[in-house]
Amino acid sequence: MTMEFEELKHIWDSQNNKSLYVIDEQALHNRILSKKKQARHITNISELLVIIVNFGSGSFALAVNLFSQKSNGYLYMLAAWMFGTASYLIVSRMRRIAANKLFDRSMRGDLLHAISVATYQVRLSQIMRWNILPMGGLSALAVLGGGKSISVAVVLIVSFAIAFYASRWEHNIYENKKRELEILQHKLEVEN
Repeated sequence: MTMEFEELKHIWDSQNNKSLYVIDEQALHNRILSKKKQARHITNISELLVIIVNFGSGSFALAVNLFSQKSNGYLYMLAAWMFGTASYLIVSRMRRIAANKLFDRSMRGDLLHAISVATYQVRLSQIMRWNILPMGGLSALAVLGGGKSISVAVVLIVSFAIAFYASRWEHNIYENKKRELEILQHKLEVEN
């Protein structure tokens, strides 16, 4: 009986000297790769959507203005703003894709890459959120300059205000995803 107790005590003491938690590095790396893939997917869709919508809307605004009886300067400004936004996004997208080569394919490199993409997505979301204000203002001025009633301009401004408010909710989602990656990075740095 005492022998069993001594053996149990020895096993207990040896377990107390060992780490209780063991990190499954492959599972962690797979999780990081999954988060990186998700961030890149969301960013790709966001970029392409903003580029296509701005280029298409700018083209439509320009065509409407060119073929109408009365030219509207605000509509030209709105089209120029939309083309500028689409161009800015194309350049940003090319820079982001070129930066993919800067990260090695280790667990740490993949995590840094995921954080980089998440940071880009947060910045893109913030820029597009604030982009709503000049677009809404120019749209309202174009409506008023086109001879439409003030009520149409008010409805348009309210719609842009709702979009601005809703974009904050979306932006918070991207910030939270980025924060999760940064917390993981911090934990891994502390572990090492």
